[in-house]
Amino acid sequence: MENPDDGDNNLSKEIFSNASMVLVAFLFAGLTLGLISSLNLPSQMSASLISQDLFVEPAKNFLRESPKMTFIQDNSIIGLSPPATITPQVLGIVLGSVEDEIERRNEIIEYVVQSGDSLSSIAVKYDISLNTILWANDLSSKSIIKIGQKLIILPISGVVHHIKNGDTLSEIAKTYKSNSSEIIAFNELSSEGDIFIGDILVIPNGKMPPPKSTYYASPQVPIGSSYFICPTADCRVTQGLHWYNAIDFGAKCGSLIYAAAAGTVQRVEYGWNSGAGNYITILHPNGVVTMYGHVQKSLVSPGQEVSQGEMVGLIGGKPGSPGAGLSTGCHIHFGVRGARNPFAR
Repeated sequence: MENPDDGDNNLSKEIFSNASMVLVAFLFAGLTLGLISSLNLPSQMSASLISQDLFVEPAKNFLRESPKMTFIQDNSIIGLSPPATITPQVLGIVLGSVEDEIERRNEIIEYVVQSGDSLSSIAVKYDISLNTILWANDLSSKSIIKIGQKLIILPISGVVHHIKNGDTLSEIAKTYKSNSSEIIAFNELSSEGDIFIGDILVIPNGKMPPPKSTYYASPQVPIGSSYFICPTADCRVTQGLHWYNAIDFGAKCGSLIYAAAAGTVQRVEYGWNSGAGNYITILHPNGVVTMYGHVQKSLVSPGQEVSQGEMVGLIGGKPGSPGAGLSTGCHIHFGVRGARNPFAR
């Protein structure tokens, strides 16, 4: 027998359903507007997103795209949203340039030549010019590469410059047909004067000048095997010679780092620093610079005079720790600029 109250119940449900649908629609619209406002987008862009880009249908048809309300066991409701597509442009604005951040690279790396590689294919792989690879590795277009050979790969098309005594950023920019502002920005310098002997700069989009008949390469300073002492207590080499003219010494994180020779502290830098992490550089009386990377904590300051064997920092490099940089474990990256690394085997 039909219950006369069923009609009233059905009518109540329908009214409740329609009212709920409208309420959810307004809530959804409010959340959307709040999200767009929180992005601090220009007003014109915000209006464009609201009017056309955020929804599959124009805003005037918003209610038709709102969630449909469905009863569960006569006393609960859930919203079922129809399929919708958000444009890649809008998704990029909402989520941020995640992919660009992941792919962005500003460190110089070493690439080991694989079977089937050519100089051109490697250039394409890293999205840099062929000349960039040739210049960085002192090669010519006729050079032949071999499997297992290591190549220096810059993060951008351009050239590498090693700062020497008397260099100025304006002259460097002029030499490589670049500009000072780009060099400062890419290398995260504070100003044109923020360069020191032994620094290695990437010159974005720089061009190698033609060789001059009177040009002479900067000579390597000859040093005796005992000029530098080991910067760690046990002097345990964990990685042989790699970029740039460096040796890795393994030790426990927190172990002491010693000045390899007497000199003046040039830089004490904290952060990622192109994968070096926190690092210290010391200029020695003969013009040679030593670099200590993956430092947990510095015990010295720029301009400070240090003696050979003086404690200059603590070893870091533990993955995930502040200032570890690009590292797989606790160690010190010891680089020599301007002379042979005496610990290279």
